[in-house]
Amino acid sequence: MADQSKPQTSPEGIANPQRTLVAEAEVSGKGLMHGQDATLRMMPAPIDHGIVFERIDLDPPVRIPAQVEFAIDRDRRTAIRNGDAVIETIEHCMSALRGCGIDNILLQLNGPEVPLGDGSADSFLAAIESVGTEAQDAPRHVLRITEPIVLHEDGAMLAAFPATGDEFHVLYELDYGSHGDRIPRQSFAFTLGTTEYSNEVASSRTFSLAEEAASLQEQGLCSHLSPADVLVIGEDGPIDNAWRFDDEPVRHKVLDLIGDLMLVGGPVCGHFVAKKSGHALNRRMCRAIREQAEEAERAKRAADGRTMDIRAIQQIMPHRYPMLLVDRVVEIDGNKRAVGVKNVTINEPFFSGHYPGTPIMPGVLIVEAMAQLGGLLLSQTLEHTGKIAVLLSLDRVKLRHPVTPGDQLILEAETIRASTRTASIRCKAHVGAREVAGAQIRFMMVDADQAHG
Repeated sequence: MADQSKPQTSPEGIANPQRTLVAEAEVSGKGLMHGQDATLRMMPAPIDHGIVFERIDLDPPVRIPAQVEFAIDRDRRTAIRNGDAVIETIEHCMSALRGCGIDNILLQLNGPEVPLGDGSADSFLAAIESVGTEAQDAPRHVLRITEPIVLHEDGAMLAAFPATGDEFHVLYELDYGSHGDRIPRQSFAFTLGTTEYSNEVASSRTFSLAEEAASLQEQGLCSHLSPADVLVIGEDGPIDNAWRFDDEPVRHKVLDLIGDLMLVGGPVCGHFVAKKSGHALNRRMCRAIREQAEEAERAKRAADGRTMDIRAIQQIMPHRYPMLLVDRVVEIDGNKRAVGVKNVTINEPFFSGHYPGTPIMPGVLIVEAMAQLGGLLLSQTLEHTGKIAVLLSLDRVKLRHPVTPGDQLILEAETIRASTRTASIRCKAHVGAREVAGAQIRFMMVDADQAHG
């Protein structure tokens, strides 16, 4: 396993490079919930491949990226789905990948559930260590917490705070309430990179109270397991088993959290504080982190970009005050995609009547702003030189949240198809991380003289 406490470099001298396996490795065994025999083949993957599972028992095989948009709701475990293909209980494997610093890997599975092993991450860790990891010639894509995120759900809490550099630290407090006589209140602090994952976290096993285990078996789940196979906690502690750590339950919660956070799409750096957090709240945190990163990227483009200022826009667009609704274009990728900005101020003329005392930007003007950005995007091709994009039709219009004075609209336009005479554009508008509007807009391209006529 790569020593996470030391700076890593690639053969080309890239600091903090992406990593993959040196060779193929395998883990076999029965799944946790359904008990089906399965083999997980762990295979090296190229730069920027990411962590991807593949159901090779299906015809044709189906690949499922281990990312939060593919995650589905399941009790007591993490699962991902693509179409009808589902892979269950991936969190222990994902945790081992993070502990070993792996960014790119293909995980081929011949069934619907990852092998359980002994309920910890040890079997996956052993497989990885048997072949080793290697640095790749590209920098790692790290997501860093930039602003605090605090989530609550049914008495549980999970918070994330910025950290120095690439540190990942978690403080977890486990409180089983009325069952504290069997699982005492316990806390555990862990820093990935200064405390060894394999010794402190990886061997902690999944656990349940005796009545929880009985309920699962009544539902036809975990029927292949006995208390000797996993941690089942009775009145006098583990049944037919023994603790590996006095605080093994809270360590396993940390193991799960490390694995679940990899659903963001890469390693996350920050300080995490958790109380009674489980898989559902962990997935919510992944979505919140992804939204924060996307908002930061939009803000960066808006602050740094100078692709087209208002003077350049006025040379292309016939609109003038008060109907010119794009202040600046901060990014244009040929005729494929554009990002623009509309700063909304109280001085907008429509606020005096929409509505007095409760100023809200009319939804039709948000759509108009998106359409104007679409017209600017289409103007970038030679065949549309001297032509004006006239709105022809609107489809899939959604006005999701109000826009008020002080907001900055980040407008996005993406070309679906375009010809000499017509074009279709997919548009979105955001305020911060929140999508406020969206539409699919069809244009007709007409000569400028015809448009003025």
